[in-house]
Amino acid sequence: MAAKPPREGSLEAPRRHPLDWRDPAFYDAAALDRELERVFDICHGCRRCFSLCNAFPTLFDAIDAGPTGELEGVPKAVYREVVDHCYLCDMCFMTKCPYVPPHPWNVDFPHLMLRAKAKRFRDEGAPWRDRLLADTDTVGRLAGIPVVAEVVNAVNATGVGRALLERTLGVARDAPLPRYASRPARQRLGVERRAPAAPAGPAGGTTGRVVLFTTCYGNRNLPEMCMDLVAVFEHNGIEVRLADSERCCGMPKLEIGDLESVARARDANVPGLARLVGQGYDIIAPVPSCVLMFKQELPLMFPDDADVARVAAAFFDPFAYLMARHRAGQLRTDFSTSLGKVAYHVPCHLRVQNLGLKTREVLELVPGTEVQAIERCSGHDGTYGVKQRFRAASVKIAAPVVGRVRDADAAHFTSDCPMAGAQIAGGLADGQESVHPLSLLRRAYGL
Repeated sequence: MAAKPPREGSLEAPRRHPLDWRDPAFYDAAALDRELERVFDICHGCRRCFSLCNAFPTLFDAIDAGPTGELEGVPKAVYREVVDHCYLCDMCFMTKCPYVPPHPWNVDFPHLMLRAKAKRFRDEGAPWRDRLLADTDTVGRLAGIPVVAEVVNAVNATGVGRALLERTLGVARDAPLPRYASRPARQRLGVERRAPAAPAGPAGGTTGRVVLFTTCYGNRNLPEMCMDLVAVFEHNGIEVRLADSERCCGMPKLEIGDLESVARARDANVPGLARLVGQGYDIIAPVPSCVLMFKQELPLMFPDDADVARVAAAFFDPFAYLMARHRAGQLRTDFSTSLGKVAYHVPCHLRVQNLGLKTREVLELVPGTEVQAIERCSGHDGTYGVKQRFRAASVKIAAPVVGRVRDADAAHFTSDCPMAGAQIAGGLADGQESVHPLSLLRRAYGL
């Protein structure tokens, strides 16, 4: 018997459709334009997402300022602006929109924006500055050369250097920029390892053996985050190893619509990770966007790829991993240092994974620790928040988070996304710096 179509108002969980990005119809200009009109008109009639990002205010303001007060009066150039302001955070799909599949209206705003970005990239390419900012592997390799790293960091700390970046790459001079490490995490982990605790073995649906996918940011910009993860995991008897090689997960390329480059990143990463999963390893990454890439975006781009599915099923957020083991009685709680009050920003790409607040749950296992969660976008979102063109909008989006962190008057503020943490720190402008939750946990253990 054929399945009945979903009824309007279905209480089923939202579900994503595979992304038919290799179908020529995906890039058909007339079909794309019709779908943009259909979805934008639905959004105009609803307007629940007006406070999420600047894509929706851009659309709604253009409609309200038009001659008819309806979508028909909006110039098509505005459509392009709406697409540009979407940074694929996925929050509208996962938390706001009542019309996502299985609703018959079948609205998936982020993937429609991705389709429009991919169409534009195929037709026009992308400005060289956007391509360079999205090429984290190349930039990291060059800027991470020991002597070069110090020069890059020094220049980026000067007004002259920031003015040059603004003119050449369009990077706003007041945007937070990461430092580059002369010794990346993958190099340091080969020599700076403590003796691990006795193997704890499988527990709570985890194997107790993990491959650390360091991520571009963790490897080249914040290797301490990876070192802290390894220290915490090995303290808990969890074996940690690296993959033989690692490329960018592809998320920066996805954000500019360069889907062929995403496919090449898949070709570089997935087969090796799948082999390790076959050997009994789980996979961990310390940056939520990279976890989301492997668990959601790649499976939707490659729905028939068994290796992609195998890797997705074995990929974990680190705190979800630790909490699963805690519930199975396999997490050490020999904490030596209280963390006090912690203001905790929950990144969008973690929220949309529907894991719950596992970072807060783990940190609150530390005696004398109170975690205040802040579930709102920081406005950084990949390269969006550093571009001069979008900087004002980014700061405006971040303002409520900055205000809540300031009002919390906490001993620490933290975010699973180090880039979001830097954005918030810049807004505070009081010298406070974000401390990654893995670093806080290591501190609590006294490691």
